[in-house]
Amino acid sequence: MPEPVTLPDNLGYFCRGAAERYPDHDAIIDLSPETPRHVTYRELDARMDRVARLLTVLGLEAGDRLAMAVGNRFEFVEVMYGAMRAGIVPVPLNTKLGADTLDYTIRDAGCRAAIVEPACNRDIVRVVEAIGIEPRLAMGGVPAGWRDYESSLLATPAEFDPPDLPPDHPSFQPYTSGSTGRPKGVVLTHSGQLWWIRAVLRYWPPSKDARALAAVPLYHKNAMAGAIKPLLPVGATVVLLPGFEPERFLRTLAEYRCTRTGGVPAVYSLLLQHRALIESLDFSALESITIGSAPVAEELMQQVERAFGVALGESYGLTEGGPVMIGPPLDGRKVPFGSCGVAWPEGEVKLVGTDGCEHPSDGELWVRNPGVTPGYYNLPEVNRQRIVDGWLRTGDLFHRDAEGFFYFRGRTDDMFNSGGENVYPKEVENLLLAHPAVADACVVPIPHRIKGHVPVAMVMLERAGAADEAGLKQHCLDNGPAYAHPRRVDVVERIPLNGAGKNDRKVVERLLLERFGPVLGGG
Repeated sequence: MPEPVTLPDNLGYFCRGAAERYPDHDAIIDLSPETPRHVTYRELDARMDRVARLLTVLGLEAGDRLAMAVGNRFEFVEVMYGAMRAGIVPVPLNTKLGADTLDYTIRDAGCRAAIVEPACNRDIVRVVEAIGIEPRLAMGGVPAGWRDYESSLLATPAEFDPPDLPPDHPSFQPYTSGSTGRPKGVVLTHSGQLWWIRAVLRYWPPSKDARALAAVPLYHKNAMAGAIKPLLPVGATVVLLPGFEPERFLRTLAEYRCTRTGGVPAVYSLLLQHRALIESLDFSALESITIGSAPVAEELMQQVERAFGVALGESYGLTEGGPVMIGPPLDGRKVPFGSCGVAWPEGEVKLVGTDGCEHPSDGELWVRNPGVTPGYYNLPEVNRQRIVDGWLRTGDLFHRDAEGFFYFRGRTDDMFNSGGENVYPKEVENLLLAHPAVADACVVPIPHRIKGHVPVAMVMLERAGAADEAGLKQHCLDNGPAYAHPRRVDVVERIPLNGAGKNDRKVVERLLLERFGPVLGGG
């Protein structure tokens, strides 16, 4: 059994105990530079103290917001948690965003300083300069008028006395993807995030010998919740790739003897296109794989399990939710396909119908636990609508079976009306994913002269020519309600992904409108 872990009250020190117990053990193996960078717990802890001291010397105080646009490199971790040690609130930016959204996000958060890696987004330097943020530090290719991050850090002593912070002090402030409008700042507290880490370590503690491979962006919750936050407190190691590329991902997973990894369905569909490479590599160290954030076909899960020789688990969570405490049963029961698990003892969950009443089996998921956001930043009206007596309305629709297993059905804001019938894109995607030739699918509503809107699909096949539009439409008609079948199907080599690795519904909708026209007609 792993050693018990005691966590401090400041999230920035979440791996201080590991640094004291295992100072020379690798915390992070950073594969972004040409020569792999092994960062020990001793070094990481000292650099976090330097970050905290540097930011306070530059004039920042507890509660100030820090804009950070940094790629997948170990410095992301030290900046984020080093800032928290001083009570400064990092605002991790999605580096895939355009200038307008970056500008909005930084202004909305009221950021007082910025630490950026210009190479990961060519707009970020211009945006920060236009807003007039100072101080500002850059990593690599330092623009005129900016401080060099590394030299400034090394010139700062690795000594820092943290301020006393109240339990509800903001730890960091990520922004939601903004799929239905402007991004929203999610305030997450020190006490709430530490509550979640303690709960995970209580029920599913990784060992010191665990190694997680992370290739998805660190600014997204998947990498933080799946690798950084559960592993670093126990002295385990995170192997960090600068991005996802199938062959490098597979070789790294084998070469570094990683025990766990995670990703979205599209990641695994791409990996399975390299079966010969998979068969040539040794994945005997691998113990678990998680998949989430998008619909997943049972056939895909079976193929992944056969290819890697380990069980595949589905995960669910959202930034605002703590994360939500739904996962594998503690009594060892197997999670059925399509379910993300059962409610854990920590926190509360319930399903609420459109009538506002709690329902035993179907409805919108509401969650309440210490990790739930106390509110969206500067959005009092949204807070009144989404947070009720401490309960967060997730906007996610679920079914709960008689055994207590939860099944995600879709988003309340994804649902659309087609000729008087409610259509949930995920249900249509599930129909398509049940076809053995389909590797991935994304369904969006397209205007229709008679029905108002109808489902239209973009589909990626397991192999070229394995199915066509007519066959896929007929498959949906044969296996689901007629009103929900996709009226058109565009078969493509790749479905566009957003920065979080999910199917980008906005881009898919635009491409399908260009492909089939702004308004469909007929049946």
